Amino acid sequence: MTKVVFLDIDGVLNSNFWNNSHQKEISDGTLIDPEKIKILTSLIQKTNAKIILHSGWRIWFDSALNPLCKEAERLVAILAKEGLFIEGLTPDLTTEEIRKTKKFSLVKADEILAWMQSHTDVTNWVVLDDLDLHNAEVAQHQVQPNAAIGLTLENIEKAEKILLG
Repeated sequence: MTKVVFLDIDGVLNSNFWNNSHQKEISDGTLIDPEKIKILTSLIQKTNAKIILHSGWRIWFDSALNPLCKEAERLVAILAKEGLFIEGLTPDLTTEEIRKTKKFSLVKADEILAWMQSHTDVTNWVVLDDLDLHNAEVAQHQVQPNAAIGLTLENIEKAEKILLG
């Protein structure tokens, strides 16, 4: 019985409040809110779920989940301090047009569902993403933090209910 958290980063482990005030830190990957990590840790510990990165940040990792840049190294280190580890990445189905227009929400649901098709041992799953992912099936499993605030305890309570069924 495998439980999975599909984790987005921007708008979940940080917020637009921070984004607007700290653009440089967001763009260089240094700004992850430690309080959001602690909240995420409680979810992972209570549910024993695995973290699958489905954020645009996944391009900073190779297929063996090794960090490819300082931003990814920082994320891994921050998670590891709380005993958390990224255990997989969703596939990248973006096109040049999607990358140019930054409309990643158009393919994120397809990326999650593609990952799920190749991991049939997953029994319960939740998506933590601040974006509308335009898919009814995924919406039933999504907890959507307010990007201006990021992950909250209320979000975690909803996610627990989804994961623990």
